[in-house]
Amino acid sequence: MILESVVIVAFALLLDFLVGDPKTKYHPTAWIGKLIASLVPFTKSNSVRKELIGGILLVSVIVVTVCTVLVVLDIGISLLTIDIVSLIVSIAVGSILLKTTIAIRGMQKHALAVVDAVEKGDLGSARNHLSMIVKRDTKNLDKNHILSGVLESVSENTVDGVTGPLFYYAIFGLPGAFVYRAINTVDSMVGYKTTLFKNVGWFGAKCDTVLNYAPSRLTGLVMILGALILGYNWKESLYIMRRDSRKLESSNAGFPMAALAGALGTRLEKMNCYTIGNGSIEFTKSHIISAVTLMKVSSILFCGIITVPIIVTLSFLGWWIHA
Repeated sequence: MILESVVIVAFALLLDFLVGDPKTKYHPTAWIGKLIASLVPFTKSNSVRKELIGGILLVSVIVVTVCTVLVVLDIGISLLTIDIVSLIVSIAVGSILLKTTIAIRGMQKHALAVVDAVEKGDLGSARNHLSMIVKRDTKNLDKNHILSGVLESVSENTVDGVTGPLFYYAIFGLPGAFVYRAINTVDSMVGYKTTLFKNVGWFGAKCDTVLNYAPSRLTGLVMILGALILGYNWKESLYIMRRDSRKLESSNAGFPMAALAGALGTRLEKMNCYTIGNGSIEFTKSHIISAVTLMKVSSILFCGIITVPIIVTLSFLGWWIHA
């Protein structure tokens, strides 16, 4: 049902804004992470070929497991004999599950924790908090590069933790959102170009790159619209996104990152890797708050102009997910 799917999206966003994430041990992403960690040792080998195959099997097992659990749950709900009860349960469970793939409030919490530590002059604590949301080594970062890392993470999380799941929910329902988050989790855990993971994590990283191609570019455009609504520099946002989005090794991450840098009139920098934007690399708490606000507005806009229209269009075309 179109209405059911749209209501689930709305409630999921509302839940995240109001409640945020459940405790880690109750979070499906944490369960997926534990499953990945338990499977990784079986993928290790002295043979490059076996590790590559192991990486493919790792992603396959995770995807099949996630889809199986969701299908069984859906069948269980459909067995409820009273239609109205089935509908209410379906919306409630669907909203809660979709919400667990979204991390707006959680990102805000992590970002402000870094900022608060910086304002107290505790750079050690700030670096530690930052290390929870970025892959880079944070040990020797100065204040402004710490805050640059926060802004970069907010922009990337807008895709990974909001628009990506919503995009694939619109096309494939809950399995789409969860498979996206599962592959994203695989990439975050083993998608490193190190001796330890470069073979095992290769397939997961490639899947993540493919899945993020459309959401990252759409999110960049939506962030420009969000900048216009919020009175930020939307023209600079568009200019910097067009100019700098491909400066990163991952162009997917470059689109929302460049759009954010332009909107805020700042310069984001990962030392010895890239520089994005024309502004200063001097940051304050207001920059972080503005970035989080843009993330929230962009999330709502993405639902309204991307997610819901896809759901409606596919439903009219007879696509089974939202039928």
